[in-house]
Amino acid sequence: MSRLDDTAYGALFDLDGVIIDSETSYAKIWTEVERLYPTGIPDFAYYIKGTTLPEIMKHFKDPSTHEDIIRRLFAYQETMEFPIYPGVEDFLAELNRRGIPTAIVTSSDKHKMNLLFRQHPELRDYFTTIIDASQVTRSKPDPQGYLLAAQAIGRRPERCVVFEDSIQGMRAGKASGAKTVGVATTYPLDKVRAEHPDKVVAGLWEITADSMLALFD
Repeated sequence: MSRLDDTAYGALFDLDGVIIDSETSYAKIWTEVERLYPTGIPDFAYYIKGTTLPEIMKHFKDPSTHEDIIRRLFAYQETMEFPIYPGVEDFLAELNRRGIPTAIVTSSDKHKMNLLFRQHPELRDYFTTIIDASQVTRSKPDPQGYLLAAQAIGRRPERCVVFEDSIQGMRAGKASGAKTVGVATTYPLDKVRAEHPDKVVAGLWEITADSMLALFD
């Protein structure tokens, strides 16, 4: 186990809806899947945001449907574009220059991450570590992923800032003990504020390293 720095800070980022503009596309495919295999859960595509694929599949009670659902998801992802939000690379570059380690904490699997880095190979270089679905056993809102990320970058969770757009993710960030920034890309501002994050932004273009560190004042 690496020694944790008691004084320095870290930044932990969700992926979809924070780094890349993909939530609309995922809402489309999961809405279609729910139409084919109804779960009875209202707004299913939004209800599952921030959770891992194995956790999502638990909502489909008939195991015979699982193979078709996963096939549809993977086929859809193969043709997806993963645009990076404005301001993201500038903010990440600033954190790198300031020596603040960064991590992605995502419910995405390695297949999805390979597709992402195929489109944006430069994105990988901004991050100290990546925690994906293969490394966690408990999906958000459990804080496991964020606790693992903090450990991996050598920072105490209480000295980290979590950037999240999903309800499940914001709850995971808060449960980890980190400061939490709610990013209002997926949900309206009032719904994000209702989770009581330490700060709310429309996107990462609205934040700097200094305004992030000010959360600890």
